[in-house]
Parts: sequence; structure tokens; C-alpha cells
Amino acid sequence: MTGHDDLQAERDEAAVKAATLIESLSWLKRFHGQIIVVKFGGNAMVSEELQRSFAEDMVYLRYAGIRPVVVHGGGPQISAMLERLGIESEFRGGYRVTTPETMNVVRMVLTGQVNRELVGHINEHGPLAAGLSGEDAGLFQARKQGIVVDGEPVDLGLVGEVTGVDPQSVHAQLAAGRIPVISSIAPDTATPGQSLNVNADAAAAALAVALGAAKLVILTDVAGLYSDWPNRESLVSVIRSDALRELLPSLESGMIPKMTACLDAVDGGVPKAAIIDGRVPHSILLEVFTHSGIGTEVVS
Repeated sequence: MTGHDDLQAERDEAAVKAATLIESLSWLKRFHGQIIVVKFGGNAMVSEELQRSFAEDMVYLRYAGIRPVVVHGGGPQISAMLERLGIESEFRGGYRVTTPETMNVVRMVLTGQVNRELVGHINEHGPLAAGLSGEDAGLFQARKQGIVVDGEPVDLGLVGEVTGVDPQSVHAQLAAGRIPVISSIAPDTATPGQSLNVNADAAAAALAVALGAAKLVILTDVAGLYSDWPNRESLVSVIRSDALRELLPSLESGMIPKMTACLDAVDGGVPKAAIIDGRVPHSILLEVFTHSGIGTEVVS
């Protein structure tokens, strides 16, 4: 290659970058100053590389004038810690049965490990992130949740559903220019002093509604919602809430809590909710700033 060819190749590459930046302009205008709630989960949580690229995405959004709020669970880390301590993990209907002993581990892992790691990765870029728990300043309120499996009621132990959100502590962090990173534990309104393990997808949806967020984004381990799984050509890029409501009972069990969370958010007034593939580095930026987006977006 001659020097002239090299120069032309560099210019072509620069032109592609400029086109990408300009494509993001309409989204920057649309979301500037708005809150986007992101549920961090799936494989992205256990891969150091994906954790770092996720942290970069959050910092990028923040410097682009968008106000990201992160909600996380920690299923894989909780299971690993329980195994290390010789405590059995039991799941019923997609939920972890949570004994008081298990709850102590859940709290320790979520607040002491996952939250700290995520805050640490974001803060490599400056003092930007602040860790919160759903127990802090009455952020979440919850009550125990029972489910029905094969027609029989099942006691899940200390598993709760979010019944109320007081977003004041989150607003305070946002006003200070910080990225709140929130673990999905909530106090039990019926039993003072007791905490409940709440589903992070549902907690993120409830928080997005309470904050008046412009968008909810849920990271997961699939490319999105398929209308005819396992046919990979049947990926749905946009679905209306009424169509999703009809489809919900036929989805596989792992997808139901995620799509229910999207539906709850949109029903609660959040304009858009999306599930995207957290295994793709910088998937958040692709979703927020490109016309095609990635994954599946739910609109009312």
C-alpha cells in the first residue's frame, strides 16, 4: 500500500466515525437531560471485560448529558457463594427460594460484592458512581410474594415484590451528577427489620416509572424476543404492549419476568422499554444511539 492509499484509508475510516457520531445526534437531542434506567444482569455480570465495557457505556451516557440509573441483581454470584458455603440453591417457577440463611448471603453478595465492583469500574473514570441498596432511605418497599406452580401455591420464603418506590435518594444522587447503582433488596413493609430478595427486572421497572424515565433497558443473555423461537430469523425489533400482553403466556419461563418488567414500565408511563443482548460489548450505546438499535423494544 502506498502512503496515499494509507491516507485515503484513514480518511474513509474517519468519515465512517463522523457518520456514526452524526447518527447519534437525534438521540442525543431526544434523551438529553432524561433519565434512562438500565438493568444490569446476565453474563455481562460475570465477565470482567463486559463489566468494564458496561461501565464505559454508563460514563459515556453521563458525559453525553443523559442521566443513567443502574439496577442490578446478582444471580450467578449468589449461586456461586451459596455453593461455596455449602448452602443448596432451590428454584421454583423461576424464583430463588430464599431462606433467612440464604437472604444473608443475598444481601452480602449484592451490596458487598456486585454493587462495589460495578461502582468501582465506573469510578475508574472519575468519582461518578454511588452505590445504593433498595433498603436505603426507603427507596423500595416490598411485601412477600407467593407464586402458583402447577396449580399449587408455593412459599418462596423471603422473596418479595416491590409495592412502593421513594425515588428521593436517587434524585439526590442524580442532582449531584452521580450515576446511582442500586442493588435489588427491599425492606418488608409487613415485618419491620426484615429484608426481601426482589426480582431486579421488576425493581428496575418500578423505579423507571417512579423516576419518570424516558427509557428502561434490560440486559440479558439473548438477542431479544423471538416470535417463533428457535427460528433466529424471527427476532422482533419492536412490539406494542397489547401484542406483548397476548404473547406473554406462551413465552419461555426465563423471558417472562423480563418482558413483564418491560410491559409494567410502559403501562406505567415509560415511553419505551427494551431488552438487549448484554453479551455484546457496548450494547447499550448501540441501543440508545443508533436508528436500528439492537434487541426488542416495547412501546405502548
